[in-house]
Amino acid sequence: MEKTIADPTILTAHMSELADKRIDILRRVGDVGSISEAARRAGVSYKAAWQAIETLSNIAGGSLVEKVVGGSHGGGTRLTATGEEVLQIADELTRARAEVLSRFRLRDNPGLQNIGTSSLRTSMRNQFPAVIKTMKIGSALVRLILAIDQTHLIRASCTMESSQLLGLREGMSVLALTKATAVNITADNPTDARHRDNEIVGIVLRTERDDKGGECTIQLPSGLTIVGFVKASMDCAQVCALLPRLRLNRS
Repeated sequence: MEKTIADPTILTAHMSELADKRIDILRRVGDVGSISEAARRAGVSYKAAWQAIETLSNIAGGSLVEKVVGGSHGGGTRLTATGEEVLQIADELTRARAEVLSRFRLRDNPGLQNIGTSSLRTSMRNQFPAVIKTMKIGSALVRLILAIDQTHLIRASCTMESSQLLGLREGMSVLALTKATAVNITADNPTDARHRDNEIVGIVLRTERDDKGGECTIQLPSGLTIVGFVKASMDCAQVCALLPRLRLNRS
């Protein structure tokens, strides 16, 4: 698997306060040395905790946790150096945000509080950084080609108004988002003659209820993870994910 070097500073554009549940889970992993215990204390499932960490890892571009084998406590999980740095960034952002908000009389205008606390919060479980390679501006839509790693290019589109509000341009870093329920995981041969847009090849990390058709998480060679759904009784060896139309957030 290709090794990626994480850049935790990428996260600074996507975190505004420690209320972010994903950051809370990462912090608890560092405190207790166990993802299952961190999940219990955060009031989420083990699966949700893992997905939170994977989402942050996607954004940062590398692993934030690592397994510890053996030892007096029988092993566990600890933060990588990058994971520790992510928490330091979160602390600094929280302090900086508090300092900025303290300069304004928010009691006189409660609406300003909504501006000060706004951040990216979404139920979309697939979130990964991308770079705009090309833009084609049409009469109503802007069509984009995004690079999500060294080998995979994906297509996306947005309205002209959204493109203007986000200030999109070629070479810009963005965050691509899509729902897991809209991603189709298939074992079809990815090298066949048919060409399908947004086809991404990876290996299966885990599946749930795959005998009846259920959720599947795949990993690309770069380490990026994508969550989707498979059909019943599919042979989950090497698979590809078919992504739907993506939403973008400016990085």
